[in-house]
Amino acid sequence: MSDSDTTDNGAPSLLGRLLFASGLGALAIRNLTNLDGRIAYADAKGVPAADTLVPVASGLLLGGSIGIGTWKLPRLSAASVATFFLGVTPLMHDFWAVDDDSRDQELTSFLQNLTLLGAAIAFFTRPRQD
Repeated sequence: MSDSDTTDNGAPSLLGRLLFASGLGALAIRNLTNLDGRIAYADAKGVPAADTLVPVASGLLLGGSIGIGTWKLPRLSAASVATFFLGVTPLMHDFWAVDDDSRDQELTSFLQNLTLLGAAIAFFTRPRQD
């Protein structure tokens, strides 16, 4: 990694963290401001205890985004985001189990979430600079 990719304390670049965190935060806020709709959609997808899991999962995403953006508890924050995507992606974007009309949209959403999961893992596994 070049010197321009990290700050003096070894944290990833502020711009990268803020872009990633703001996108995640926006997703979490959208979920939390439309909880009834998100819960109904999760119920329709067969998610057990959707009325509990949707707000909890959205909270994981919001907390993780704040932690990554501020670089406070970065490993815990990245693990929180990764946990969100590990749980949500296969349940909500099961492209293999939907009709042909929905398959392309679900596949796109699945791949987008997979990409965000990869970024969260990269933040989690980043070596510490002591």
